[in-house]
Amino acid sequence: MSSSPSFTCYHCSSGILPNELIEAELAGVQRQFCCAGCMAIAQTIHGEGLEVFYTRRAQSGEKPAAYLTGNEVPENLKPYDDPSLCSRFTRLDDNTGDLQTTLRLEKIRCAACVWLCEQHLRRISGVKEVQINYVTQKVIVRFSPEKTSLARLLFEIERIGYEAWPFEPSLSAERSKKERRQLLTRLGVAMLGMMQVMMYAWPSYVGADITPEFEVLLGWTSWALTVPVMVYSAGPIFQAAWRSVRTFQKTHLLGMDVPIALALFLAFTAGTINLIKGSGQSYFDSITMFVAFILAARYVELLARQDAQGGAEALAKQLPATCERLSNYPESRATSVVPVVNCVTGDYLRVSPGEVLPADGVLLENPSSLDESLLTGESKPVEKQVGDRVYAGTHNILNPLIMRIDAIGQSTRIAGIASLLDQALLAKPVMVSLAEKWTAYFVGFLLLSAFVSAAIWLYFDPSQAWTVLVSVLVASCPCALSLAVPTALAAAQGAVTKLGLLIVRGHVLEGLSKASDLVLDKTGTLTMGQPELKKIALLRSGFSRQDALAIAAALEVGQKHPLALSILRAVELENIIPVALSEPVNNLLGKGLSSGPYRLGSAHWLGLQQNLMDSAEGQYGQVHLADEQGLIASFVFLDTPRPGLEKLLQAVKRKHIRLHLVSGDNAQTVAWWAKEVGIEHYRGACTPEDKFDYIEQLQKEGCFVWAIGDGVNDAPLLARADVSIAVGAGAPLAAAGADAILISSSLEPLANAVALADKTQAIIKQNLLWALVYNVLVIPAAMLGLVNPWVAGIGMSLSSLAVTLNAWRLRKA
Repeated sequence: MSSSPSFTCYHCSSGILPNELIEAELAGVQRQFCCAGCMAIAQTIHGEGLEVFYTRRAQSGEKPAAYLTGNEVPENLKPYDDPSLCSRFTRLDDNTGDLQTTLRLEKIRCAACVWLCEQHLRRISGVKEVQINYVTQKVIVRFSPEKTSLARLLFEIERIGYEAWPFEPSLSAERSKKERRQLLTRLGVAMLGMMQVMMYAWPSYVGADITPEFEVLLGWTSWALTVPVMVYSAGPIFQAAWRSVRTFQKTHLLGMDVPIALALFLAFTAGTINLIKGSGQSYFDSITMFVAFILAARYVELLARQDAQGGAEALAKQLPATCERLSNYPESRATSVVPVVNCVTGDYLRVSPGEVLPADGVLLENPSSLDESLLTGESKPVEKQVGDRVYAGTHNILNPLIMRIDAIGQSTRIAGIASLLDQALLAKPVMVSLAEKWTAYFVGFLLLSAFVSAAIWLYFDPSQAWTVLVSVLVASCPCALSLAVPTALAAAQGAVTKLGLLIVRGHVLEGLSKASDLVLDKTGTLTMGQPELKKIALLRSGFSRQDALAIAAALEVGQKHPLALSILRAVELENIIPVALSEPVNNLLGKGLSSGPYRLGSAHWLGLQQNLMDSAEGQYGQVHLADEQGLIASFVFLDTPRPGLEKLLQAVKRKHIRLHLVSGDNAQTVAWWAKEVGIEHYRGACTPEDKFDYIEQLQKEGCFVWAIGDGVNDAPLLARADVSIAVGAGAPLAAAGADAILISSSLEPLANAVALADKTQAIIKQNLLWALVYNVLVIPAAMLGLVNPWVAGIGMSLSSLAVTLNAWRLRKA
């Protein structure tokens, strides 16, 4: 006789045979384990002070490997610390020197699993920040490479009973495809079962005269066809419902799959009992039809959700799996096709026209045009010259180019964008949280209503009680209510991402629709911060415009100041050759430049009381050219307004949002720009503290403030505003404190985002109204016995489908 398990493993809950028993003392209590791996995991969890996990977890019965008993990173994980692999799977923060990685978690099954992984990772030396998304099963970890490593993180997750590996955006396409394929297969089984069962139920619908033996045969055949629909097609519904019931003690909330699973179970049980007894309804036609319709609705919802993942995820899915690598460049141009995962930093690639770049890098040969529309929102191709940076996911249009890889995997720009979108999913907007909360309460109300209705019918007409119970559970399922808000927000977020606006925190669209005031910075936001030479005033006879520019350009050669670059651009456009200076150029910081007799700089340095030209024109600045005989010319520079500014201001004014211009520039320049673009409220010469106080004062007056800025001095302004958007070209600190990042050079996406925010709110209200009206009409009808289960199933599915398709309209912004 084989011995039966006499103990249960403390960690994985599997049975333990006597010859497999391992015991260890934890917290003063003797515990039994099925293997050394489970014992190691339990010791690690207790050692970290996380033993409360065992009161809340839902662990698998899988046995972990024995090597987890040690503290040494196993050989199979050590390659992740190789610099080439590490650079693929991490992103470097230039400000702090920390690394950030996105990992895909496996085996997490409930909130307790998420809690344990998060708490354990936070206790590892060198880990600065941990964010886990249960829905996407991703964890974002920021850590110090001096104190810990990527391989150590992967091992520590394995030590507590889970698995993780570095996430690569290019793999998301395969996962999405697999998810669609699985759901479509389940839907196909349900549809086939529905058609066959409906065919066998047809004689009873039309009242056909059939023999009892044939009727029993049709009944059992229908039962046999319904079983795979219940087990396979509806399997995930039962699993989700069981998980919700099991965690109810902790969450005090039930998921929307609970009434669905309960209705299916009750209907199938009743149908089977009636079939055995030979009397009563079988419900198998209702069951198969209900499952088929609900899976059809969920398939459309899945398509909408994946479509709404945004431009970054859509672009990531287009990353090629293979590429042409030049193994002996520059000596040879011979290429070989290799998997992208085998490439490392420093490799040379050839990308043909029409292909997608697999990595970030530098263009080495053959200037070309690249389509970067899904990265930047710009529809026009970008001309790339030798030495320019090129990015993964962009389309090569013109020439076959040769590039050197500088970043691959998670180090690429597209992976950084995908990481921002993952962070946005971690924060739920207020409307989503409220919808989920009330949906959960509605489930409780629904269950109570169903059983009360069945009890009443049991008293008056027992034959209708079961039908009413199933109908109420099915008809009033809160799928439409729970989908009303998140589907609309997901579709809208995907639409604005394709425009070039990356939403980092989930409340942005909700906030834009509520904004009463918009506070704008000037330089780099309202304007490009790229001055253009507007005017040259010649102040001495004998000097032409070309002469003055030639001398000024000779002084400015090699300088990087915006005014210097503007002069050099003007010289290049007019084909003027700078003069040859007799002496080296001397740069006096904050004053100007000098070489021999020539000086170019500020009015104060040259001994002038003020600028010679009216400074009330809002110019970027003035510099003056002089020699030992006096002034030669004055150069006046004007900043250029950012593209799309006019459309943004029009969209904001249509919504009656008050505009404010708050800048650190001098008051006269700020006033000129405010009047030039039609902004009534403005303030100049503001410090970062002044900007912070300005917004705080507006908020004290009851205003909902939206702010747009860039630069380090805008970080306090963005952090204080209710909704903040950083211009992507701005300083990383400003972007870090913003709720969204504009990666397009134009402000037009913000104008579209304002309109889309209002449209999103309208669609959310339509969805909620539809869900409310549907439930108000259908629940009483089902309770009165006026709705059959199969009709209820169709109604519920169509209700969910209507909500999803309505939200899908937001895809095109």
